[in-house]
Amino acid sequence: MEPSPAAGGSETTRLVSPRDGGGAGGSLRLKSLFTEPSEPVPEESKPVEIPFHHCHRDPLPPLGLTPERLHARRQLYAACAVCFVFMAGEVVGGYLAHSLAIMTDAAHLLADVGSMMGSLFSLWLSTRPATRTMTFGWHRSETLGALASVVSLWMVTGILLYLAFVRLLHSDYHIEGGAMLLTASIAVCANLLMAFVLHQAGPPHSHGSRGAEYAPLEEGPEEPLPLGNTSVRAAFVHVLGDLLQSFGVLAASILIYFKPQYKAADPISTFLFSICALGSTAPTLRDVLRILMEGTPRNVGFEPVRDTLLSVPGVRATHELHLWALTLTYHVASAHLAIDSTADPEAVLAEASSRLYSRFGFSSCTLQVEQYQPEMAQCLRCREPPQA
Repeated sequence: MEPSPAAGGSETTRLVSPRDGGGAGGSLRLKSLFTEPSEPVPEESKPVEIPFHHCHRDPLPPLGLTPERLHARRQLYAACAVCFVFMAGEVVGGYLAHSLAIMTDAAHLLADVGSMMGSLFSLWLSTRPATRTMTFGWHRSETLGALASVVSLWMVTGILLYLAFVRLLHSDYHIEGGAMLLTASIAVCANLLMAFVLHQAGPPHSHGSRGAEYAPLEEGPEEPLPLGNTSVRAAFVHVLGDLLQSFGVLAASILIYFKPQYKAADPISTFLFSICALGSTAPTLRDVLRILMEGTPRNVGFEPVRDTLLSVPGVRATHELHLWALTLTYHVASAHLAIDSTADPEAVLAEASSRLYSRFGFSSCTLQVEQYQPEMAQCLRCREPPQA
């Protein structure tokens, strides 16, 4: 750009454009753009709405919580309220009955209340927009909330297991069978109600009985797979563990009510069903660790994604293929596509992105297109990773 003198001593701007050619030797012409004295110079250009671009699934990112997360928040609000009310009732009933098993169930409900409140906080935090520091946003706070929920349950259960062991060694305690039976019955009802509130229906698309096998979706602009909110799932697993323990406590309370000499059933039930509650957190912990370790999404396989990219016309090879998940429902993919010299890079990019979005439900795909070179076959960095 260079200044050009104009009338009145003012200057205008000359723009050099490669489309303004036409002289001998293909030289570029310089066009002078003069501003008429009668036309006011705009202080600031108005924002222009950019049309839909091929590399974006949506014109603008969605604001606030998605419908799936709004539903998860409603579930957590309702379950947290029910859990808090019945937890207070169990604390009173366990104190009156002198029952460690009832107090164990109340402690588990307290851990559930804390984990649900943490999950609600993580859901709110995940709505914050992405920044230059957090370029993916705050979605993974949901996974961290689920991890905190599992760890808190393990800590409370460890303390109660220790108290149950002490009671088995020393029999200096008394159990009020009637109060224990009433409180245990109420606890079973409370856990059934919370399990109903937190229950999540399965996804409309089949991905295998355990979610590990791949089944392609229908072609089209599908949304990410609704595999369920991680925080709600963790809370549901906690409630199932508490429900199992509540049935055990109810059975122990019936035994103690009719046979007070078998009061050892109280610490024994605490010991046994606390171990079951710990085991019930294994699936959630496995998924959380898989996400935090940047593992492949559990319903997406490496080979199907690779084969899908290789099936795009013009693609000769793929390398640097990475698949990971920010949450159970937010999946990300990136890859390098080596194409023929005759292939159209824009067409290959659009087709490959469309197939990944529609067949696997990825939330974000980053693909780099480059020309295929024969030496790529011997490149160590271009080789596929081995099996785990």
